[in-house]
Amino acid sequence: MDIVKAELCDAELVKQLSHDTIEAVYPHYYPRGAVDFFLAHHSMDHIIKDIEEGNVWLIYSDGKAVGTVTLNGNEINRLFVLPECQGKGFGRELMLFAEKTIFSRYDTAKLSASLPAKAMYLKNGYEFSEYHIIDCNNGDKLCYDYLIKRKS
Repeated sequence: MDIVKAELCDAELVKQLSHDTIEAVYPHYYPRGAVDFFLAHHSMDHIIKDIEEGNVWLIYSDGKAVGTVTLNGNEINRLFVLPECQGKGFGRELMLFAEKTIFSRYDTAKLSASLPAKAMYLKNGYEFSEYHIIDCNNGDKLCYDYLIKRKS
């Protein structure tokens, strides 16, 4: 497993990893309007901006990108592992990398927890901070928790 900083030429790859994961996993947890919200939120414009700011990382296995994470200050964003690669430790490696990077400069790590990942975050020491609801298309709602972990 190698974790490397994404470059502009990786923007389409980051988008594909994000969108493939959202399309495969999120419909089991969220209504269509919320899934569409996630897809729009992880747009090419947002990805390019984050890459230009040096905030996006990719994890590779056997030369293939299998996941990504974005770090904005002390906030973990866009942590996705391809569905066929989940359960193999890639998400854990991305979390360890993200926390090590964040805790080298900050006392807390923060994230918005999607329903599919919330249990993993709680298991790894994150605690509830805030509850949010976003109105989406078709009258659908996106509900999520904002979590925080303190440096130990």
